Amino acid sequence: MTEQEKMLAGKIYDPTDPLLAAQQHKAHRLSKLYNDTFDEDTDKQAKIIAEMLPKAAKDIYLQGPVFFDYGIYTTIGDHFYGNANLSVLDDCPVTIGNNVMFGPNVTLATPMHPLRYQDRNIKRRPNGDEYDDEYAKPINIGNNCWIASNVVVIGGVTIGDGCVIGAGSVVTRDIPANSLAVGNPCRVVRPITDADDIHLKTELF
Repeated sequence: MTEQEKMLAGKIYDPTDPLLAAQQHKAHRLSKLYNDTFDEDTDKQAKIIAEMLPKAAKDIYLQGPVFFDYGIYTTIGDHFYGNANLSVLDDCPVTIGNNVMFGPNVTLATPMHPLRYQDRNIKRRPNGDEYDDEYAKPINIGNNCWIASNVVVIGGVTIGDGCVIGAGSVVTRDIPANSLAVGNPCRVVRPITDADDIHLKTELF
């Protein structure tokens, strides 16, 4: 297997692989270019998004600033809204469904660093080159989800369709569809039902 194939399969891989390093450098450069582009220059923003996120729908909106580790391993569906300071570490595939909204400061982090420092620390090859052992797990976010501000989603997590993840949550486990979930670690509070219809909440008006 190539190092790219190992990475995407969740196996231990060498992040100093030349192909992976080049892909990262490109994504980091495009992230910076996007962040330096004014909102009114929509054509330039669209061109950067198309290159940085080739698996994203054409109608997504990124408030910026953004940071993508690779970009090419992230899939985003229709009508996505990403508020400021979105960080996506897509060392494993990240999949985001249709009609998903992110609040400010959301982080999707697929890398899973080893717990033992003996496995985590920088190593040296016989020729003197340095490397480390890394692995990652995918993240899947379903359709019609709202991920509120300051949420961190950890690798290996699937968030089902129609979920709301409360502000400041750290999502370390799967969240079933149509759930309101909050906290650190994030836990399901209750299902979201027709009783939550905003038109029934007369106290809001």
